[in-house]
Amino acid sequence: MPRKHGSIAVIAALAIPVAASAQEKFLDGAYGNKEGCTYANTGESSGADSFFLLTDEAITTAASYCAFKGPVRKSGASFSVRIDCEEEGMEGSVEETVDIRRTGPAYSIIFEDGNTWGPLDKCK
Repeated sequence: MPRKHGSIAVIAALAIPVAASAQEKFLDGAYGNKEGCTYANTGESSGADSFFLLTDEAITTAASYCAFKGPVRKSGASFSVRIDCEEEGMEGSVEETVDIRRTGPAYSIIFEDGNTWGPLDKCK
C-alpha cells in the first residue's frame, strides 16, 4: 500500500506546476476600449458592436472569445501566446499565435494575418 500512496504523491506534485502555469499573470490589470472596460468592471455588456477586452485569460470582443493556450512568451514589455478563438455564428474554433505588444501605456493585439486590435488602454 505505501507504493500506491507514493504514486499519488508523485502525480499530485506533477499536477501543481501545470495548474500554476494555467493561471499565469502577465498583465497588471484588464485592458480594453470603453465598452470592454465597462464589462470588466461590471460584468455587464451594453451590447455595443465595438467591444474589446484583454485579460490574463483571454481576448474578448462583441463576437468572439479567444482563450489563451499554453505558455505566454515574454519579449521586453510585449508577449506572444497561442489562442483558441470561438466566433459567434461559426462552428468550431481557430487556433493561432498572436503578439500582444505594449505601445506606451496601452496594448495592441497583432494576429498572424496582420490584423490588429487596439490600442487598448488599462481599465480604470
